[in-house]
Amino acid sequence: MAAGHNHVNAVSGIWCILTQGEILIAVGVMPAKIPTEAEPATGELWVFGYGSLMWRPGFEFVERVPARLIGEHRALCVYSFVHRGTPEKPGLVLGLDRGGACRGVAFKVDGKRRAAAVNYLREREQVTSVYREVRRSVWLENEPRRVSALTYVVDRGHVQYAGRLSLAEQLRHVQQGHGQSGNNRDYVLSTVGAIEAAGFRDLPLHRLAQMLHDGISSHR
Repeated sequence: MAAGHNHVNAVSGIWCILTQGEILIAVGVMPAKIPTEAEPATGELWVFGYGSLMWRPGFEFVERVPARLIGEHRALCVYSFVHRGTPEKPGLVLGLDRGGACRGVAFKVDGKRRAAAVNYLREREQVTSVYREVRRSVWLENEPRRVSALTYVVDRGHVQYAGRLSLAEQLRHVQQGHGQSGNNRDYVLSTVGAIEAAGFRDLPLHRLAQMLHDGISSHR
């Protein structure tokens, strides 16, 4: 998205047009802390990673297990204003959106490290409160059991919710995106690499990654 363009977002079924200045204001007034389902605050903790957490968790864990979450799917549905883009030139990052299923990684955190892990995740994932911190049941793929895991689901009412973008729109945002954590292209390719290392594929992400590898321009 080029600087000066309007940003369109659906909130509660009503379409609204936001200027870049209004985007900055909207992000600025988002609550610093949103209601969480991370409690209770003691004992071991499971964390479900489906994007960059798969290849850069950033917190200490004692076990890493392939896992599957039912009811939500991985999607490039979040405009990135900080880590992989700016409000003027948003990047695009992953969120869990409603429907379907998602394969990822479940990390087991020892009870002594629980508070540190949660604090780290909130600082990393909740910069603009575009995600809801929730607990979801996930199936561990190396053993027939289910655990309750902390994860981050996109807030569909947030100004950064991108919805379902076309492949061409995704490519444009990824190619232009660069933020505090680096360029958007590396984010997508690193996530695809982690997915392949885990032994499965995500067809929409793999299509986008192939276009990035091939140097296809969104301006063609």
